[in-house]
Amino acid sequence: MEIKRAFLDHFKHLDHMEVPSSSLVPVDSSLLFTNAGMVQFKDIFLGKTKPFTKRATSAQLCMRAGGKHNDLENVGYTNRHHTLFEMLGNFSFFDYFKEEAIAYAFSFVQKLGFKQQDIYVSVHEKDTQAYELWQKFVRPDHIKKMGDKDNFWQMADTGPCGYCSEIYIDQGDRYFHSSEDYFGGEGDRFLEIWNLVFMQYDRSEQGVLNPLSQPCIDTGMGLERVQALLEGVHNNFDSSLFKPLMASIANVFDLNYNDHLESFRVLADHARSVAFLLAMGVYFENTGRGYVLRRILRRALRHGYLLELSKGKELDTPFFHKILGDLCDSMPDYPLLKEHQESIQAECRVEEELFLATLNKGMHLFESALQECSGSSFSGAVAFKLYDTYGFPLDLTMDMLRDKQMHVDMAEYQACMQEQKQRSMHSFKQTNAKDGLKALDLSALEPNEFVGYDYDEVRAKVVALYMGVDRKAYVVLDRTPFYAQGGGPIGDRGAILDTNHVLLAQVLDTQKVGGINASLIELESRASLEVGDEVIAQVFDRAEIAKHHSATHLLHLALREILGAVARQEHKNAQIQQKGSHIEPHRLRFDFSFYRNLEDTEIAQIEAFVNDKICAGASTAIESMGAECAKSSGAVMLFEDKYLEQVRVVEIAGSLEACGGVHVSNSAHIGGFAVIKSASVSAGVRRLEAVCGKAYYDFVAKERAVLKEARQRLKNPDLLKALEQKEQQGTKSKGANACLEALKLYPIAHKKLQLAVLLAQKQDLNTFFAFVDQYKKNQEPLVAIFKHHNAQKHALDVVLKSVGAHDMLALLEVLKTHVQSLGYTTKGGGKKDHASLSISKKDQAEWGAQEIQALAQELCQVALKSLES
Repeated sequence: MEIKRAFLDHFKHLDHMEVPSSSLVPVDSSLLFTNAGMVQFKDIFLGKTKPFTKRATSAQLCMRAGGKHNDLENVGYTNRHHTLFEMLGNFSFFDYFKEEAIAYAFSFVQKLGFKQQDIYVSVHEKDTQAYELWQKFVRPDHIKKMGDKDNFWQMADTGPCGYCSEIYIDQGDRYFHSSEDYFGGEGDRFLEIWNLVFMQYDRSEQGVLNPLSQPCIDTGMGLERVQALLEGVHNNFDSSLFKPLMASIANVFDLNYNDHLESFRVLADHARSVAFLLAMGVYFENTGRGYVLRRILRRALRHGYLLELSKGKELDTPFFHKILGDLCDSMPDYPLLKEHQESIQAECRVEEELFLATLNKGMHLFESALQECSGSSFSGAVAFKLYDTYGFPLDLTMDMLRDKQMHVDMAEYQACMQEQKQRSMHSFKQTNAKDGLKALDLSALEPNEFVGYDYDEVRAKVVALYMGVDRKAYVVLDRTPFYAQGGGPIGDRGAILDTNHVLLAQVLDTQKVGGINASLIELESRASLEVGDEVIAQVFDRAEIAKHHSATHLLHLALREILGAVARQEHKNAQIQQKGSHIEPHRLRFDFSFYRNLEDTEIAQIEAFVNDKICAGASTAIESMGAECAKSSGAVMLFEDKYLEQVRVVEIAGSLEACGGVHVSNSAHIGGFAVIKSASVSAGVRRLEAVCGKAYYDFVAKERAVLKEARQRLKNPDLLKALEQKEQQGTKSKGANACLEALKLYPIAHKKLQLAVLLAQKQDLNTFFAFVDQYKKNQEPLVAIFKHHNAQKHALDVVLKSVGAHDMLALLEVLKTHVQSLGYTTKGGGKKDHASLSISKKDQAEWGAQEIQALAQELCQVALKSLES
């Protein structure tokens, strides 16, 4: 049975709408990851959004690593925990409640083939209604009342919550007979497969449970657990869902799964998490989601280290990206993985190489410190050094100690951490103001109104002010024209004026924290600002930022069109995806996925494409619409856009993207576009930097000035022709230099002549002449003999250079006559200022070095007499 499809079809027959899985990156700022099927419906549960259907069902990818729900440290050590899993769920929005939810669930459990005598349920000790309803389906002794710990569910510290009822399957006592293997115990015999949440409360920040205006149903069944149960295996990792991954790991390490259960299971679980997070736009970083991703990968790499160590080797080669490749190939139901496979593997490999550079050293430090431990406590200072110097997250060190029943001295670790924080000067009252913003508590403020789409200058009231040092502060206005950094454009800059237009402060940056736009300001020397003040807020450089932002959209379109076609021709991945952007008033930077560096001709095509769109003078259309509508319209959407209820879609000159930033009203306002730099960011990721608007005209003016100076220096208005001449001269000079390096020089001293005997193989005579010119320069008259090798003959070439008014053709005849009298064959010619003579033996025999020197001395004497006469 295909469990997922059977579940969705079961509820579709009960009038539920099938809803696709939302991103692992939730819109909800209170959550690190999507950790339950109900996350995408949270605003419906809270009554903030009208339900689009009364009943829904989904198969939701969930992540439980970091945040309130964190199973990371359990993965590999238990039969049932995962960082990433699929939750099958059904939902009722103000429609049915407990009675139908229980009946629908029991019906499907029976459909799966579980026997009634193996089904157990738990209910909240205060939920008498659920207790009574369950007795219609299971025996009373199979129903257990439990407290808040087990039967009260909440997604986060605040928000929707309620009593819940859990369904368990008894796996029998054949394999499970520990003291904890009873219903309600900590053993695995009674395995929970489904949680039915009766959502009827909203928990406030003060912990008060307020009844929801209308109760809802939220259920979640773990696909991996049910798959293992139906296949008769007692560990999720032994089911068919994980077999392809286990085979991949065994192949990569040439080891057997059964000999290394924990490490194989950790690698399999973490491969799924890393792949899906990368596919959904999470990057390796030192904070937030990116740090959780980094922790997961580094935990996996440590188990790769253990597997190599079991073979007596150290881990020195990236391996995890290979497993990710096999994962993408083995999960055809998730086209997202295949679509992003190249970038997933490339980004993972870069991160692997980063950690592998320190992993072995860190492990040696850990083992060394372990030998010095006398009890169960591990040095907090060493744990901090592993974190700070070698990149070992604390939970990784704790995981390594777990096997040895040891723990980190957390007091010592925290002391080291505090000392480092003081050294780093991370607080707001230091130089790093942006980090200081993160430390501010803005939770008491209402989100302020952003009016920057319509106004560059507005009157506003100061609602919050956070002073720092050097007259810097963060200010929050009740309505603000300042756009907060996000989606590429930098945060707006500008000025705060009083109502008489006197400057109070410069606005240096604007950032968003929890839905609030806060601006970093620097107060003028004699100015003051207080909460409640009426001020005028002015935006600077808005027009130039808008130009570069709109140009970024056209660049993205050009890349998809031009490089997409190139990739298809070269049989590569044609999906060109945005990997990052940064937009300033004077330039833009755009990172995108592509498998190689760009050719100059491709960059020229991209520039021409964008400039054609600019010249078309297309008007910009901006519309707010539902996410599904935007997606079906073909709008390019980032992952965080795809799951918003409403998205702002910008259309300009054929580009259609979900975007929250400011834009020009017509493509012609961009003015012009030029790429100024092309580079590689990392494996599979390229970067283009470009200018438009005023910066474009400045760039063109600078280029023209450079060209003008080049014409003046070359003294030729035709630059290409001048460059060709320079190249020809350079080739000749280069050839002479090469000849100089290749020839063996034997200078023969003489008071009035220089004689150089030069030996080389297969050198062109013209190149030799060039060498002679370079060798002679401003020196005395020169006679040079060149030993020339070729397949037909062995010859000596004598080169004669003019000396004042002397006739070289006359000297040539003198030397020719003398050489012929010695029994050699000659031929030669030239001009009055230079000539050459080729000398060969009649038997075409090779010339020896001593023969050449003797002949050279003799020819030197003859030439001298002739020149002196």
